[in-house]
Amino acid sequence: MPGLDLTPRRMVHLCVDMQKMFAEETEWRTPWMERVLPVVTEIAERHAADTIFTRFIPPASPDEAAGVGWRAYFERWRSFTTERMDPDLIELVEPLRRLAPPAETLDKPAFSPFSGTDLGRRLQERKADTLVITGAETDVCVLAAVLSAVDLGYFVVLPKDALCSSSDETHDALLKLYAGRFSQQVVFTDAESLLRAWPQRSAAA
Repeated sequence: MPGLDLTPRRMVHLCVDMQKMFAEETEWRTPWMERVLPVVTEIAERHAADTIFTRFIPPASPDEAAGVGWRAYFERWRSFTTERMDPDLIELVEPLRRLAPPAETLDKPAFSPFSGTDLGRRLQERKADTLVITGAETDVCVLAAVLSAVDLGYFVVLPKDALCSSSDETHDALLKLYAGRFSQQVVFTDAESLLRAWPQRSAAA
């Protein structure tokens, strides 16, 4: 997007759920993740100190899930409870994992990274007012992150080539929804334009 102006905003890159459980050959695999990983990596490498990686952490068992909705969900997906799944699947994919630190990692129990976490405090400490949101999936956890951020008053930047889903149809529908209904609070761009408009911080900053 030529002319993207992000000054003088205080920006944080919120990278959502780029984890092995969604990248490898599991029932939760997101095939597009491999395609967008180089783009997400470039953003995270350029702004590692301003990046927070989220990880979705399932409960140990359905009985330990919060509420009847999540309990029913993990009855269906019992193989993804932590008492049954390979714990390595929770980890971030490479090369993102190697960027933390200086990037931060935030573990979350639900779709939204603001639910049951200290993300709000972390962003306040950074005096952030704008979130660059990337990752998986456009129509699930990214959706929850965007709506929570908008409700809390953050300006949201979505680089379209750094988002992925397992469904073309709902990915495309969500992009239209964001653009059509949240155009005052959400801006679309691509990674190249974003990186031009968001200069790297100096080591002393």
